[in-house]
Amino acid sequence: MEENFTVPITRPQSFQSPPPQPQKQEVTYPTEVIELPSQGHFYPLEHPLSSGKLELKMMTAKEEDILMSQNLIKKGIVLDKLLETLIVDKNIKLDDLLLADKNAILVAARRLAYGDGYGPVEVTCPKCREKNQVTFNLGEIKNEEFDFDKYSRGENSFEFVLPYSKKTIQYKILTHKDEQQIENELKANNKILKGSSSNEVTARLRSMIISVDGNSDRNYVKKYVETEMVSRDALALRQYIKKNIPDVDLNFNFNCGDCSHEERLGVPLTVQFFWPDTGR
Repeated sequence: MEENFTVPITRPQSFQSPPPQPQKQEVTYPTEVIELPSQGHFYPLEHPLSSGKLELKMMTAKEEDILMSQNLIKKGIVLDKLLETLIVDKNIKLDDLLLADKNAILVAARRLAYGDGYGPVEVTCPKCREKNQVTFNLGEIKNEEFDFDKYSRGENSFEFVLPYSKKTIQYKILTHKDEQQIENELKANNKILKGSSSNEVTARLRSMIISVDGNSDRNYVKKYVETEMVSRDALALRQYIKKNIPDVDLNFNFNCGDCSHEERLGVPLTVQFFWPDTGR
């Protein structure tokens, strides 16, 4: 009679169950949603900023390392790199930000990092030229009043009729990308002319103006701004734009401690703004 026996089955090494992997810990950090001065009104409807809100994370030691990077400081991009890190939605690109919104985000980032107190900061009286030490409450900074109902949502486009030539100018609010291109042009121009003159006024006008009397050809716009646009029209356009775009109000009521002069001045954004303890 045959003896019954069982053949042991050994699982090949390649089929053995892998050891359990430790679960990846999700990194969490405190954030705050801020209201943009533009209310998202002038971004394309499908753009993530069209909601008018942006989620910003609070700074950590990692972001302070960015602020201390001498390489980024020398390149002049340290605050840009900081914002790229702090903006939670990575689909939002810094280049797309309207300048007013970027300013509001910088103020919000500073408040989240170090609180509302800013100063003391040295402010020179416009009248007697005495230096005053002023401390600011950044929590009092508000977005300026703006009538959004007058403009189409999703379009960064505005019109103004020049008072002298009567030409109709179509212009836009500058973005971070526009500002970078202007700065690069000014730097290149300064190297060529060695600081003997500046084309900042024409560079900004060329960047802002979309069309002149319906002509949007860039060469035509450039030629018009540089050779045909009279100073009174250029000044009127700049003044109109300044008063008719959404922005964050970075002004404060100044009262000189020496001569009692009162005036509304812009908050000086010195190195102490993001480096309050280092005196950089």
